[in-house]
This record gives sequence, C-alpha cells and structure tokens, in this order.
Amino acid sequence: MDEVKKLLEGFADGAATGLPPADIDADVARGRRALRRIKRRRRVTGVLCVAAASAAVLAFGNQVKWWGSGNAPVAGGASEPSTSVPAPAGSTDPSAKVADGTMSLYSGGVELAANQQSWNTIGCTLAPVGWAPEKPIAASRVVLAQPEMRTAEVATKVVIERRAAALSLDTVRVVTSEGKTFHFGTLAGRPAGQVKLADQWLVVEAPTGGQAWNDDTLRRFLGSCTIN
Repeated sequence: MDEVKKLLEGFADGAATGLPPADIDADVARGRRALRRIKRRRRVTGVLCVAAASAAVLAFGNQVKWWGSGNAPVAGGASEPSTSVPAPAGSTDPSAKVADGTMSLYSGGVELAANQQSWNTIGCTLAPVGWAPEKPIAASRVVLAQPEMRTAEVATKVVIERRAAALSLDTVRVVTSEGKTFHFGTLAGRPAGQVKLADQWLVVEAPTGGQAWNDDTLRRFLGSCTIN
C-alpha cells in the first residue's frame, strides 16, 4: 500500500496546472476499502462454491444408491408390483382366482368326505362337504347344490350323469389310476371329468370358475362312484 501511495503522489506532482490538489490519503483509504470489499466477496463466493460442490456430490451419491438398490422404486414413486405366476393345472392352492381377477366362490378348496347316501342308480362313497342332492333325484342324473345358494343356475352346481357315450371335452388330459382311465378337461367352460364304468360313462361337471375342482379332486370323486 505504501508503494501505491508513492505512485499516487508522483501522479499528483505531474498533474496539470489549474486542477485542485490531490488528496492522497483519501484516495489510499478508498483503495483500502475497495480491497476489503473485494476480499469479502471472494470469501463469500468461495464458501458458496464449496457448498454447491458438496451438495452436488451428496445428490450424486444418493442418486447412485437410488439406482443401485435392488428394491428401487420405479419412476413415479410407486413400488413396482411383483409379477404373480399362475398356478399350474391341478393346483389346490386355495387362493386361486379366475381369469378376470375376481375371487371364485369355490376357490376355498373342496373337501371330500365319506358319503352313505344312495343317489338312485349312481352311488359314490365320497361326496363334497357342504353339497347336497337336489330332489327329486333322477335315475341317471344327480345335481349337487349348496343349500345357502338358492339359484336355478346349473352352472353353479355339480352335475353327475350316467351316459351311454363319452362327451367331447376341451383340453383333454388322460390319467390312469387304480385300473381306471379318467379323462379331464372342460365342458362349455366348466371343469369336467369322465370315466368308463363297464359299458357306460360317468361324467362329472364342476361349477363354472371352480378351480378348486382340479384333476385330483375330480379323480378321487369319480373313482369313488359306481353305477348300479
């Protein structure tokens, strides 16, 4: 700063004649204040730059963690729903649902219990629990219904029928068990099964949307039946 003062005094000595005398001390004071302001601005600017750089590093680190996590949410904030795998044919999973996503009325599982009732010319030693034959019982056809479901819609019931010839089922699956050959598939969209007993066929049609009536349940039920 002393060198600056000497420089200003030299300029003042060489100033043009007629100009007011230069106030060297005032000029030096103004210069010092200007230098202090410049230093303060530089310090503030430096602090702001450091803070901005730190924030950028933290933000980048969080972004890396966000993308690198195995449970990272999808864009939009919501967690990506897990993809469910449909149960294979014949599954007895009680949580099975029909194709449109609504819960089946019969998806809670089918329990077969000993049956001591005679169904005219059709006799089965097993029967689904909670189902009872509708009266009157025909000679070649038995309709089982749940008493609390008061409806005339046959598609909600179990139909057991004796026929002279086998029916044409869709998506047929053939299973041999205990010396009998069972045919499983669908009939007009309903789970169905049939087995040949002597020279006649016994057919069982399960309720529409009744995934609980899988091949194993139909096989055990049909396997317990005879034609009298």
